Amino acid sequence: MLYTLICTDKAGALQTRLDNRDAHLAYIKETGVVTQAGPFLNAEGAMSGSLVVLDVADRDAAQAWADNDPYALAGLFENVRIEAWKRVIG
Repeated sequence: MLYTLICTDKAGALQTRLDNRDAHLAYIKETGVVTQAGPFLNAEGAMSGSLVVLDVADRDAAQAWADNDPYALAGLFENVRIEAWKRVIG
């Protein structure tokens, strides 16, 4: 089942994102459950959050993935919303 993680960075946390980006990308590759992902950009064009689409068994698996993301472990996010998602186009 597909789940989206809609993540908003804490204010002023761009350096935390940059410092943990390689570990986050490695986690995506290692886990093999991310079907799409990318950063949100603020008005200045700087990364300010994330959208991640996971293909996992259930919401608990999505939550576990989110909890173990290096960005989350580094305290990057102000909030993370997890939603079941039905792909219609693409």
